[in-house]
Amino acid sequence: MTVPGRLIGVGVGPGDPELLTLKAVKAIETADIVAYFAKAGNLSNAHAIVADRLGHVAELPLLYPVTTEIHRHDERYKSAILDFYEKSAAAVAAHLDAGRTVAVLSEGDPLFYGSYMHIHCRLADRYQTEVIPGITAMSGSWSAAGAPIAQGDDILVVVPGTLDEAVLAVRFAEADAAVVMKLGRNLAKVRRALAAAGKLDRAIYVERATTAAAITMRLADKTDDVAPYFSLLLVPGWETNS
Repeated sequence: MTVPGRLIGVGVGPGDPELLTLKAVKAIETADIVAYFAKAGNLSNAHAIVADRLGHVAELPLLYPVTTEIHRHDERYKSAILDFYEKSAAAVAAHLDAGRTVAVLSEGDPLFYGSYMHIHCRLADRYQTEVIPGITAMSGSWSAAGAPIAQGDDILVVVPGTLDEAVLAVRFAEADAAVVMKLGRNLAKVRRALAAAGKLDRAIYVERATTAAAITMRLADKTDDVAPYFSLLLVPGWETNS
């Protein structure tokens, strides 16, 4: 019988290839298959980060059938994305059953708002599995911005911008520091919630952190509400404390 292969979730960091860990590089360069997520018809950011490391390794693209075209609470979206994750896990499992080691790339960290976790939860109890952590987008962002995010007894919250405006305002008001993920088309709503919590002036907008195209500025200085998927907001809690 063929000995099953190994599943490896590989965090590739927020964008700068030099932020790859040595362990991630080793896993990528020794894998039989490198799998990665991307929207159908689009390039994969995770793949782009490690492109120079792939050599002649076989690749397995996992292509989303839908992303933001349908609201995430719509039953059509739920059905399509659930079917996608089931089929993606089955595609990875087929290689594992053939004895191949499969490295699944994940921008940032695999288990922090990452698609890899949907593969992990479906396969980790059946195959030898390893998760290699990666530098998160928020860590790369506050480092690039030179913004001490929290210290001492500060409470830091990480919230998705997809939450309702009233919920966001409450979370911002309760916390000393905040990070807003999944910003994109939610920027206007998040801006209003920060204003309601009295923290708009502290917010820092970061786009494509750690890459050559990175943009960092005070949110108050950003005159529009246009934000790409790979953007986030920082609300530092560490200001006057010593």
